Order: sequence, then structure tokens, then C-alpha cells
Amino acid sequence: MNKNLFPTLAAGLILCSGMASAYTLTKFKSSPAVRLNTPVLPDSLQKENAFSAEQLLGARTPLTLRDEMADWTTVVPDTSGRVILPKAVGKPELRTYTTRLRATEFAKGKLVLKSTSMGDVFVNGVSVAKKSVADSIPAEASGAVTLNPEADYEIQLNIVSMPDDKSAPDFRLEFVPDKDFEDVELADGPDIGRRFSTRLTMTGERVSGTSISPDGKYLITRYYETFSATETSYRATLQETATGKMITEDLSSSANWMPKGSTLYYTVKKPAGYDVVTMEVPTLKSRVIARGVPVNRFNITPDGKSLIYYKEVEGTKDQGPLKRVKSPDDRIPGDRDRSYVMRYDLDTHVTTTLTYGGATTYICDFSRDGSKMLYIASTMRPAEYPLYFKDLIEMDLNTLATDTIIRNDGFINDAIYSPDAKQLFITGSPQAFGGIGANAGKHEIPNDFDGQGFIYTLADKKVSPVTRDFDPALSGTPVWNAVDGAIYFRGETGFFNKLYRLDPKSGKISALDTGIEYVFGFSMGDDEGTWLSYHGGGFTDTGIAYLLNLKNNKNRLIDDPMQTELRDVVFGKMEPWKFTASDGTEIDGYMCLPPGFDSSKKYPLIVYYYGGTSPSSAAIHHPYSPQVFASRDYVVYVINPSGTTGYGQEFSARHVNAWGKRTAEDIIEGVKKFCDDHSFVDKKKVGCLGASYGGFMTQYLQTLTDIFAAAVSHAGISNVTSYWGEGFWGYSYNAIAAAKSYPWSNPELFTRQGSLFNADKIHTPLLLLHGTEDTNVPIGESIQIFNALRLLGRDVEFITVDGQNHVITDFDKKLIWQDTIMAWFAKYLKGDSRWWNELYGK
Repeated sequence: MNKNLFPTLAAGLILCSGMASAYTLTKFKSSPAVRLNTPVLPDSLQKENAFSAEQLLGARTPLTLRDEMADWTTVVPDTSGRVILPKAVGKPELRTYTTRLRATEFAKGKLVLKSTSMGDVFVNGVSVAKKSVADSIPAEASGAVTLNPEADYEIQLNIVSMPDDKSAPDFRLEFVPDKDFEDVELADGPDIGRRFSTRLTMTGERVSGTSISPDGKYLITRYYETFSATETSYRATLQETATGKMITEDLSSSANWMPKGSTLYYTVKKPAGYDVVTMEVPTLKSRVIARGVPVNRFNITPDGKSLIYYKEVEGTKDQGPLKRVKSPDDRIPGDRDRSYVMRYDLDTHVTTTLTYGGATTYICDFSRDGSKMLYIASTMRPAEYPLYFKDLIEMDLNTLATDTIIRNDGFINDAIYSPDAKQLFITGSPQAFGGIGANAGKHEIPNDFDGQGFIYTLADKKVSPVTRDFDPALSGTPVWNAVDGAIYFRGETGFFNKLYRLDPKSGKISALDTGIEYVFGFSMGDDEGTWLSYHGGGFTDTGIAYLLNLKNNKNRLIDDPMQTELRDVVFGKMEPWKFTASDGTEIDGYMCLPPGFDSSKKYPLIVYYYGGTSPSSAAIHHPYSPQVFASRDYVVYVINPSGTTGYGQEFSARHVNAWGKRTAEDIIEGVKKFCDDHSFVDKKKVGCLGASYGGFMTQYLQTLTDIFAAAVSHAGISNVTSYWGEGFWGYSYNAIAAAKSYPWSNPELFTRQGSLFNADKIHTPLLLLHGTEDTNVPIGESIQIFNALRLLGRDVEFITVDGQNHVITDFDKKLIWQDTIMAWFAKYLKGDSRWWNELYGK
């Protein structure tokens, strides 16, 4: 690897040459020579569309796989920077050279190819400089290039030499910076480790899910791969669970298991509806079992006799230009629509409506014999706390008789049957069943985002709050296994999401050894208890799948497809860093050091948090991953402050009716102690970043402290009252975050706890980012604080992202959005405003 500053040339030489100082690329991987054929010319007198030797430059398309270059040789230019090639004999020859180029800071300039031969230079697959003719002495071709800080640029050079060329082929490849960028440090080389990037959070192939057959014999692994803003592919594989033997790598990604055995099914669109096709495993022999089915998404009842699906019924629409808003939720598109549960009998082909009426209904589970169905009916009553009320109902699928098991409980979320259908495992908040599961210490109201589990006995209606003293918060859908009788579930455990086994008889909960930090989902066979498949990731990987043998507690890798993309990425070192707050509470956190970390240097620090109320996670699949920022040569501190779920109910209850009070104290205290404990952090160059509630925290923090040199708020809340009243879910979120408090009953909470009513206290340079179509946190939240700070003469910038909602999902817009954040931090934490000025002007 070569790493140095652009050489400083004498002013006279620059004036004479008319060229700024140049950086010569110093190492390449070289392909073997490929002898090319020229086409037969049927008519030597043809002048139109005549063949040109230049066309041979297109014989090799831009390379995308590093495997293609594994056996290539390393080439180092001579002392003058030239690479000299053998002369072509008999036929034209194509040679390809690849390397990487990286700048420490933002830079603009041009790539200059000096060669006697024809050549074409590609940067990240795009041609930027093309030399179309051979010359007796080296001549130039150049193209403008912009280098973002610490980003990797794949350089490919195709050189074509002809037998009749007058000179031996050679080349020299340089980056010539524009005048304002001659101080930027560069590194090049084909083997320099890549840096993690926002693009890598979106592209590449990863496992999206796994599914074990009911008898446990076979495993489906589903994948998706994103290439660009418009290109995503999906696939699935099928293999034997015990041996890993592959049956097919070309399974439809929509294939699912029939309720028993190891038979697959999928649907085929036809003019009259959908055909349901089954496929026997391992023979893959298929047959149609139903024709003209009205939908392609459904549940098959455990007895295999019926399809259960939802029918969407569109609500009444107001005619004319005026609309009567009937309830707070009526502003939300589709709120008047209803989902009803339908049954399609596979024998009679008769459709039956199972639920109907004003309530929205959703299916929870079926008994193993297929005779009963659990579902929840939800209604909104805005004048009553907690706004939404749910009935848990059991339906006899033979008679359609119903029994309301739980009525008007606003705190239950889901339920599953025990194998014998005598008990239920119900998930909900600590306040479910009258608060029997609450364990929030001195706090009057627990945090309803803190997921809990309850075992409910149908015969005597006894409720057991089995997770009340269990700190992790339940997430996802649990499984009650019929073989070992245990309940399996995922749990937020600080930065991690782990798998747990609950013994419903003893109440004992034990963690499973998964080998990964963060589990996204898992699968078990309904009639088998040996195998559990799961997929997830961690601090340096994502989209990885494993299989766990529950008998011997050993796991086996199923696939790790992202390693193709990540194997030559140099990640920053992740280390846990916790501190004891002034009240004695341990506050969890992680530190990420930049690649190539040098403890003798001083680094700027970026602090990331959410706080509202899910924990920050050990995952790299999102744009706030600490690796994204560490790769740009920042130290990153991620904190899970008070109010976060996954640390016990007392800790999470600190979120309720606080709107940042205790959370901000933890962040400020943590940042100060972190800086004191790490001499390599520049205390004067600390930035902070958060989105949504984290964006609120960014703004609110600046009203309390001056420890930050720059701050970024994406989709942040500046005024709790306006968010409460205008956001589609502002009032319902506050039914938890500000439980039983309202602007008229607690005006102090709804005004003084936001940045808008404290705007005069903000002196930190603040970047506000917001999607123009944000329905969760309306863009007015950023407009308000922007206007206030501009009127106060403070350093604030407001960037809108056109057409985007609460989360920036558009591929290309996300890349520019992330560049904006990085440019802001470069300006204030590294003292380099060139990138920001390039994006938005001075």
C-alpha cells in the first residue's frame, strides 16, 4: 500500500505545466494477456459502420467479483511510474489492471491515463477516461473524479495493444487534484482493506429467513440480494436438515410448508384466481390441490382442510372536496378499511366469512387439531386510556361459535396455544391483566414497549406473569414446541437479541447459545424438537443463518452469503464500555474504534443514541451502524440510556412521562466520562446523532449542554405538543411515552421538554434532516426549530429529502443523505468544509 500526501511542486513548475501536483498510482493486479480476434470484413470497401480497433476496448466488461482476480499477478510501476507491457505479436492483446484508491478527506480532481496504447479507465464500473488511438509517444486521456472521504474506489484499466503499434505498450495512471485539494492524503493498492460503507448496509446477498418442515427433516433458506436502487433478486434453497445435503438451489422464494410432514406448497396466478400446488420432498413431484383460490397469501389450517385469509374491505369515502374526520386515526389513509377473516374450504370450494363488524381482527394461532382459532379484535376508544382495546377470542371452526377469553384489555398483543390447547402464552405489556406483570419499582406506570409473557390457563383463567422478573424484553412471535413442551422466544437483551427457552412448568428461562449477537428470526418444526434454525447478524456481519441442535446444543453454519461482500472489509474494533451513573445505575454502551486505530492520535468522537425506547443494536444492516462512522476515521460511542427496553422494567419505565429528562442526563454524563477515560478522544471535537426520538434527543441535548461541537437530527421532534397532535401516531405513542398525561394536564412536559421552547439555549451547530412526506414525525417539527434558530442567528442547516417518509428508503437518496451527514461532521469535527461546500455551497 502506498500512502502519502500529494507531492508539493515548485510554483514555477505548476505554472509551466498548467497541471497541479499529481499522485501516481503505485500498484496493480494484472490479468494474463487475452489474445483478441478482429472480425472478418466481408467488404473491404465498406465505409459505413466500419470496424474500429477502439471497439476492442469493450471486450472485457467492468469486473465485479474479486474472485476473478485471485490468480492475477501484482505489478509495480518503475521509478518513473510507468508500467511497460510486452508488445502484441500476431493478434491484438487485452490486459486488465485493477487497484483501489482512497482519500482521507473529500477531494476533486481527474484521473489521467498516459499511454502509448489504447486504454479505458473505469471507476466503480463507470468509464471516466478513454484513449481511443495508439501513439508513438505517451499521450493523455483524462476524466473528472470526485473522492468521498475514506470511501473505496475500484479502479480498472483495460489496455489494448495492436501488433502494428509503433511503440511498445505502456501506461502511467495518475490522480491530479484540483487546486483546492492538493493537501488531501491518498492511499492506493489492489489489496488495501476496504472500508465499511452505507452502500454495504443495502447491497449484497443475505439470508432473509429460514423455515423447518413440520417433521424437521428439511430446511428452506430464503435469500434476497440488492444490486442497486431498482434491482433486487429473491431465491430460496432446500436441503436436508440433519446432513445439509442440498436438494435444490432453485426453490421458489414463496414456497411454504403444508401443516404436516414435509410437503411444500406454492401458488400460481391464473385468470380465475390462484392455483395451489403441492410439491413432495425430496422428489419435488408436484400436483395441483386447488384451483381458483381468491388470494395467494393465506394460512392452511393444521388439519389441511381449509385456507384462512384476510379480506380487505374498503371503508366508506366522503364524497366531494370536504371530509369529515371521525376519529384521530381517521386521518391515516386506510383507517376506515377493515380486515376480516375468511375461510376457503379445499373440499367444497366454499368461502365463509368468519369475522365481520367494526373491529379490526387478526389471527393469532390455531389449535394443533385445527378445530379452534385464536384471534384478536381491536377497537379504538379515544376518550379512554390507553386508546386501543382488544378482545382475545376463540372460535370453534366447526360450529363458528366464539368464546371471548379476554375482554377490553388494552395491553395484550398476541397469543399462541399450548400443544394440548389447554393453555395460552400471551404477550403484551407489563400492564396486561391489571398489571400483574408489572415490576417497575417506584415508577407508577411501566413502559408498555417492554414486552412481557404470560401463561393463561383456559380452565380456571389463572394468569402467570412468567417474565416479570426477567430483564430482556420479548420480541417477535414465540413458539410452543409440541415435543419438549418448552416455549421459545426472542428477547431484547441490551444491544443483543437472543433466543431463550422457557419451561412453562417451572418458569425457568435459559438462553440458547446461538453464536451470533443479534437474532432476526427463527423456525422450528411443529412436530419435531431437535432442530431450530435462525438468522441474524452482529457487529461485523449480517444475513447469516445457523442451525442449532437442541439435543447437544451445537450449532452449524447454514450460510453466510454476505461474506462475499465483507471478507476484505477492515472493520473497526468493537468494545463494550459501561459506566456507573451518579445514582449508581450501570449504563450500557459500546465503543467502535476506526480501522488502523492509533492510540497516540487524537480522534473526533461521534455519539449515537435512540432513547425512545428500543435499544441500539449489535447490527450493521442500518445506516446508523457505528462501523459506518468509524470507517471515516471517527471513534464512535453508542449508548443505551435510561428508558431503554432490554434492561428490566425499572430501567425502561424511566422513559414514561420523562421526554428525555433522565435519558439526557445519562448521555451527557456518559460522554464526559467517556472522553475522560479515553485520551485518544479530542474533547473539543464531539458530535452527536439521532433519528426520530433520537432526533428529539439531539435537539433537546443542545439546550442542556455545550459539550458537542456538531449535532445531527433526522426526523426529530422539536415540540412534543405539535407532534402529539399532528403526527399520525403522535397521540398513540404518547399514550405510552406520556401515559395519562396531556397538553392540558401536564403543559410543562409538553412544552419545556422540547427544543422549541428552549431554542435560545442552543448554540451548537445543528443539522436538521427530514423527509418531505413524513407522516410519523411531520416535517413541521424541523421547520419550527429551524425558523427559531435562524431568528436567533444560530448556526443551523435544514435539508429536506424529497418524497421520503420517516425513514429514507430510496437507495440513491439514502446515499446522498448519508453524505450530507458525513460532510457536516467533516466540517465541524475535522475542520474541513470542502465537502459540505461542494454539496450545498458556502
